[in-house]
Amino acid sequence: MTWLAPHDGSPGRPAVFSDAAIQFCLSIKVLFKLPLRQTAGMVASLLRLAGLDWPVPD
Repeated sequence: MTWLAPHDGSPGRPAVFSDAAIQFCLSIKVLFKLPLRQTAGMVASLLRLAGLDWPVPD
């Protein structure tokens, strides 16, 4: 899965996170019925457990 969005060269502010990363975070939010801040913390914890040093969508 690509976590960071690819550069597409379109005008405007570039996207930071891919659609799959945002969908993953929203799926965790709905699955565990968490508020957004707790979802970000849980995703950060899951990434840390996986040994990945990726930023978390907030």
